Amino acid sequence: MSKWMVAAKRADFDAIAKKYQISPVLARIIRNRDVIEDKDIDKYLNGTRYDLYAPELLKDMEKAVDILLEKIAQKKQIRIIGDYDIDGICSTYILYKGLFECGAQVDTAIPHRIRDGYGLNDHLIQEAYDAGTDTVVTCDNGIAAYDQIAFANELGMTVIVTDHHEVPYDEVNGERQYKIPPAKAVVDPKQEDCTYPFSEICGAVVAYKLILSLIAKHTKKNWQDVMESEIGLELLEFAAFATIGDVMELRDENRILVKSGLELMAYTRNIGLKALMQATNSNPAHIKPYTIGFVLGPCLNATGRLDSAVNALELFQTVDADKAAILAGDLKAMNDSRKDLTAKGVEEAIEQIEKTGLDKDKVLVVYLPNVHESLAGIIAGRIREKYYKPAFVLTRAEEGVKGSGRSIEAFHMYDEMTKCKELYTKYGGHKLAAGLSLPEENVELFRRKLNENCQLTDEDFEEKVLIDVPMPMAYVNFNFISELEKLEPFGNGNSKPQFAQKNVQFISGKLLGASHNVGKYTVADENGRQYELIYFGNLEAFHTYIETKFGSGALDFLYQVQRGTLDAKAVPIVLSVVYYPNINEYRGTMTLQMVMKYYQ
Repeated sequence: MSKWMVAAKRADFDAIAKKYQISPVLARIIRNRDVIEDKDIDKYLNGTRYDLYAPELLKDMEKAVDILLEKIAQKKQIRIIGDYDIDGICSTYILYKGLFECGAQVDTAIPHRIRDGYGLNDHLIQEAYDAGTDTVVTCDNGIAAYDQIAFANELGMTVIVTDHHEVPYDEVNGERQYKIPPAKAVVDPKQEDCTYPFSEICGAVVAYKLILSLIAKHTKKNWQDVMESEIGLELLEFAAFATIGDVMELRDENRILVKSGLELMAYTRNIGLKALMQATNSNPAHIKPYTIGFVLGPCLNATGRLDSAVNALELFQTVDADKAAILAGDLKAMNDSRKDLTAKGVEEAIEQIEKTGLDKDKVLVVYLPNVHESLAGIIAGRIREKYYKPAFVLTRAEEGVKGSGRSIEAFHMYDEMTKCKELYTKYGGHKLAAGLSLPEENVELFRRKLNENCQLTDEDFEEKVLIDVPMPMAYVNFNFISELEKLEPFGNGNSKPQFAQKNVQFISGKLLGASHNVGKYTVADENGRQYELIYFGNLEAFHTYIETKFGSGALDFLYQVQRGTLDAKAVPIVLSVVYYPNINEYRGTMTLQMVMKYYQ
């Protein structure tokens, strides 16, 4: 169920349009993204890498750099401990490449999802110590590893934390008491006393900023010069890749990072990334956030889920094109296998929800003991999309139960989980995603507690469809679509613009794709002007809606099943649609096309 709302944010759109040489429609869209001040509008439209924030603005950055330079000079062994997802893999690669460039004696360890679980544990610390490691640098983890870092300190090791996750806290008398781990330096923009201007960066960006600062001090250059060097540009690609893969908001410096990183990927310096593009038939010249989020990125996540993320790290580290091709092919094959397992898990979860009455809960907790624990997060995401409710999927692990959650905007998952933290052996996460471990006997109690504490209202479960501009399709032309490109890259926090038009008549249609799961239609406005419209959404639900609203023969009429014999008095199919325009290129011919997102 969705609620359509027209963005009603006010500004002098004509004045903005005139000042920045854009259309008033584009000015309205930018204002709808809460980009208001002149300097922010200019940065949004014209921002470059030189608008990125200085690394030293991150708390403890200079301290971390000084420690690392001292360890490098003393030829101490440094170990990077990362994570098994896209952000963790990219962070590890960035740190490794940068430290190696500075002459460090450095190796890496990425936790195994099943054997080690997320983040640091005593076993990983002990392993590092036994291998002669002097200094541990974490990336995309560590902020919640208070006890493990205390253990490393007891062993005489030095620990530097680089992370971007929320800082754990205890609530005492209604006040939060944050628990910063006892590392020699903690670089995490989520710390309360960190004054970095934009805290919503991913772990790989924190790592990237550390390396820029490290190489700058090592070579006695400024960080901007390092950023423009060969290594700086390559590592920027991985910071951008991780920003998309970790679904960070494409606002502020994230948007600049991603825009610049995507441009660099067209000519990537990394042999492994190039091989992954080839294995997935991705055109380097047209890499978009979608390509990373749904084609390239899942290949990295799949190896961390079903095998070991070490394979993905090895892909990026190799300088042998033949080896890279083999590794990339293996990652793609593993992702194909993951897709099949995920589809089965989603089906099982939906069946459990529908048959046991769980669908009445405000927070969905589904226990699928036999599903591979690495797939819990993906399945939770699909369940969240289907029911538009916060969703947790739990699976049986080697020790107790593990799970992942995905949330909706109105439900701060990490904060809500903290209200019953006594139930877990381990937990962590963000507003919209989280992970946990707990004893099997606590599964039902976990479901009950979350729902008892839940303050969500019926309105919170309505998906909000924000329409940027109610705009007739007649306004769309090639120049307008070209202008919309100034708003790219699109993604979380900078969504594609959405337009709406009433009284759109569906004249005819056909089904496309091997599975006939895409609908293409000729539609007309109230003045009889015709347009091509395509729909990639849930076609089965669309068909059910059409038959319910316009009668059982409506689909035959739409798809002209009985050509020439249909009743001329059939009820016309007229809908309001939310759409965005793009260009369809087929055999060298370019035509305007509207993509339908919602209908009613």
